[in-house]
Amino acid sequence: MPSPTEILGIDIGGSGIKGAPVRLADGSLALERHRIATPQPSSPQAVAAVVAQLVRHFDWHGPVGCTFPAIIKGGVAHSAANVDKAWIGTDAAALFAETTGCPVAVLNDADAAGVAEATHGAARGRQGTVLLLTFGTGIGSALLLDGKLVPNTELGHLELDGREAEAYASDRVREIEDLSWKNWGKRVSRYLRHLEFLFSPDLFVFGGGVSKKWDKFAPYLEVQTEIKPAVLRNEAGMVGAAMAAATLGCAVPGGTEHAG
Repeated sequence: MPSPTEILGIDIGGSGIKGAPVRLADGSLALERHRIATPQPSSPQAVAAVVAQLVRHFDWHGPVGCTFPAIIKGGVAHSAANVDKAWIGTDAAALFAETTGCPVAVLNDADAAGVAEATHGAARGRQGTVLLLTFGTGIGSALLLDGKLVPNTELGHLELDGREAEAYASDRVREIEDLSWKNWGKRVSRYLRHLEFLFSPDLFVFGGGVSKKWDKFAPYLEVQTEIKPAVLRNEAGMVGAAMAAATLGCAVPGGTEHAG
């Protein structure tokens, strides 16, 4: 069977679930994205029903890639960030495959953004160590070495000055504490310098919703490493999810797997 040229990418977040068919050749969206509010509570069955709704919206019958805000190993969620704790231990890939009737691959949301930026965005063609960071409610991370993903790094949970980094420098903290762009930039710089010490990266890619306001805080980022804003921004998760479904093993209805 020929490899697909398009795959449906779905990005699952704490407030919204969005999807669109993605052209694998260039990472562009083949149709306008469709977004549905994340159900509350965001139980596995409730979220799976929304994923199935998106599949029906696009009348989709091929492979599907999904991001999820958790540590994901073999399609199974081992944590739950901003979603119902019932997800911990759930085989998300198998659940989505059964609910949609499609082959499904699932990966961490920041990892999906990293894969997308490495292929079609700010880290395209970059060798060496690249760290993509998403600043939003928390801080997500994707570590890439010579363009290959090292999954589930969760570097937003590193301890920094006695507390978790994301409790110090996330975009949510900026809003709650009403920090100026300059003061928030100083906090982000402190965090980035800690990552420089630990990983000696060749490039930082700055993602998350706040990356749209790059010009407001970029002048206050003081690091030695080259830093670029993400190119794909809100589409990165969907694009990376679709790419993962093309390369990872997909769970298929019935409980077996096949190589994507």
